[in-house]
Amino acid sequence: MPYLIPPRTPLTPEQVERGFDYLLALQMGGGDAIAGRAEADPELAFVLLRLAEEIIWPATAVDGDTVPSADSFALDEVGCALLSALRDWARDSPVTAAPGIARSIIRFTVNVIPDPDHEDTADTLEAMRDEHLVLAHAVHSGADAHQ
Repeated sequence: MPYLIPPRTPLTPEQVERGFDYLLALQMGGGDAIAGRAEADPELAFVLLRLAEEIIWPATAVDGDTVPSADSFALDEVGCALLSALRDWARDSPVTAAPGIARSIIRFTVNVIPDPDHEDTADTLEAMRDEHLVLAHAVHSGADAHQ
C-alpha cells in the first residue's frame, strides 16, 4: 500500500530553516546541541516529518520513468513503512519524535542518498536545505503575489 502524502501547504522558508537548523545541530553537535528545542517548539516534529517526506519519498518511491523490479517495489515499501512509522510517532509523541525523525533523516542521508559532491553529511544537509529554501521561497512568493 503506497504511502499517500495528502496535498498540503508547502513548508514556509522559516519552517525549512528551523528544520534544517535542527538537523545540522544534531549532525554536528549531537544530542546536547538540540536539547530542549523540541519542547520549546511543538511544531518541530511535524516540520521534520514533512522534510522526511520530501527527502525519503522521492528516493524510495517507484518511479514511473523506470522499469519496475522486485527491488524497486521493495524499496518503495521500505519508504512507506518508514514514513508511516515516523508519522505515527510525530502524532503520538511530538517531543520525543523530533530527535528520532531527525536521526532517521540523517541516517537516510548517509546510507541512501550520499552526495558525491559533498562527502560530509553536514555539507549534503546544507545543500538539501538550500534546495528546499529555493522551492519554499518560490512557492510562497508566488502565493503572496496572488493575494
